[in-house]
Formats: sequence, C-alpha cells, structure tokens
Amino acid sequence: MAFEIVRNDIVNMAVDAIVNPASPRPEVGPGVDAAVHAKAGPLLLRARRLVGTIEIGEAAITLGFGLSAKFVIHTVGPVWQGGNQEEAVLLRRCYDNVLNLAWRHRIKSLAIPLISTGNYGFPRSLALEIAVAAIRDFLREREMQIYLVVFEREAYVRSEALFEHVRSYIDEAEVQTKLAEEYAMPRSCPMPADRMPAPDMLCPPSAQRASEKSSKSSPGFFERRKLDRMLQSLDAGFSETLLRLIDASGKKDSEIYKKANVDRKLFSKIRNNPGYKPSKTTALAFAIALELDLEQTKDLIGRAGYALTHSSKFDIIIEYFIVNRRYDVYEINLVLFEFDQSLLGN
Repeated sequence: MAFEIVRNDIVNMAVDAIVNPASPRPEVGPGVDAAVHAKAGPLLLRARRLVGTIEIGEAAITLGFGLSAKFVIHTVGPVWQGGNQEEAVLLRRCYDNVLNLAWRHRIKSLAIPLISTGNYGFPRSLALEIAVAAIRDFLREREMQIYLVVFEREAYVRSEALFEHVRSYIDEAEVQTKLAEEYAMPRSCPMPADRMPAPDMLCPPSAQRASEKSSKSSPGFFERRKLDRMLQSLDAGFSETLLRLIDASGKKDSEIYKKANVDRKLFSKIRNNPGYKPSKTTALAFAIALELDLEQTKDLIGRAGYALTHSSKFDIIIEYFIVNRRYDVYEINLVLFEFDQSLLGN
C-alpha cells in the first residue's frame, strides 16, 4: 500500500526513516522529540548539534542510531497562534520538505506523525487535512510507502459531520437487514404439514421415472462436454475487465493505480496475470479510482469473487461513499480507520 494510517508509537516503526517534530535549536524537546531521542540514544543529539538550527517549515536528516529506522528526518512545525500567522502554510511546507528530502535520499518507507499537534497546539483536524493533502500530492508523481502514524484515537478525526453521516448510514442499513431477517421465514422453519404440496406435485411420476432411468445410465461424457462449453463461455475475469475499464476511462494506468492507493508492483501482477485474484480491498480501491457506480462496482468485484452486503460494516461504509459519489480513497480510508476496518489499497 502506498499510503497507510496506523495507530502506533512512531519510535517503534521499522521503516527506512521516521519524522521527528524537532525544536528549532539543537536540543531535546518535549513529546515525540523526547521519545525519539530516548530510544535513539545520545548519538542522535550529537548529530542534531552538527545540523544546527532548523527554521520553521524546514527539514534535515540524520542517522537513526538506536532506532529501528535507519534515518530520522527532523522538521520544525509552527506553533498555533489562532490561524492568522500562516500556520497552515508553514505546516504544509514541513510536509513538503520532509517528503522531498526523503525522496532525495532514496527513502523507500517513511513514517510521519501529525506535526505540531502536541505541545504546539495545532488543531488536529486541520493538521490531518494538511498532512493527507501533502502526501496525496507527493504520491501522484512518486513511489514511496508512507505511514501516517497516530497515537491517540482522536488524533485523526477530520470531519465529525462526515463520520456522523456514515454512522447513520450504517445504523439504517443494519436496521433494514434485521427487519429483513425478522420477517423472512427462517430456513430451518418447516412448512406446516397441511400446507405441504402432494408428493406427486413435488415430483411428478413421469419425472421420477425419467430420473430413475437417467440415474441408471452413464451421462459422464455428455456432462463433461456441457461443462467444457460452459467453461469456454466464461465472462471476462477481474484483470481483463479492469484493464478494459481503464482504457475506457481515457486515463493512464499509473493515474488509476495511484488513485487507488495501489503500488506499481501489484498493478503489474494484475496486468500480466489474467487469472490474478486481488484482495477485496484492492478490487474495491480500483472501483473507487474508476468512480464506478454501485452496480458497476458490484460487477467488477464480483469478477474477483466478492460481493457487497449489509452484513458487513466495511461493505456498508464503501456503499455509503459510492452512493454519495465521494471517490477519494484517502478520505474513505480515514473513515474506515475510524471504524477499525481494513483500508483500501494493496
């Protein structure tokens, strides 16, 4: 997956580089900065002193020393002062500089926290919006595994109104499912004897005789020929259908798989293997990237052997976004993460 949201302590991330929200001066600050230095050991502070002062919005890189990560990218975020001091611009500059620095150093995997949301007081919802926008723009042109690491659950809530709409949609879908189950006749409930049809209506004598005669013969050869004909007329599989849909969209392959939050290697497997069966999250990610409607989505994922039902919270959330024509995989993944569901993509 190109972009993933995880709940973890960033110092434990086993990636090429982690991002440290640092103090401007070469000293150990509070919060994440203190935790990073504590795990990395005293050599990190020595390296940080060699870097010197880092201006707000800028970034610098050092080795990771005792961390699981090979490198640490230090950046200084803005202190929130009410929003009138270009705090949003400066925070976006942090993310842009961090990502570009990681790219120049050939970093393949990067873990980033929500910068400035701790002691610097930046509103979490706005910080999340800026972080996601910067990562999305970066990944449109480049390949990198990026993790947005949140420690506290409330850190990633961007739009409470959106989550409430999704919750309402889930509740309504679950109510409808329960009503359908309640008023439908249970499978195990036998039909009353006085309402059972006569045996000859269930299976007329002529049909019984034909069945008995047929069972005594050997229909294997004819059945195999029938099966062969059926197999020869199979519908197009997932890969073939996906590639046809991409061609019909008039967009480049890379534009679609990046929009789907799928990396190039996985897309190459899908393209080169007509029988490839993706995960459900990958199949749905492509449906979202292609902006398919609900029926088209069901058809596409059905070719990979999947379905959308109201017995799954994950499925209901996906349906909500498709019905409301909201096709931003990043936004959908934020909501899926909120509801502890699998994310779309690889």
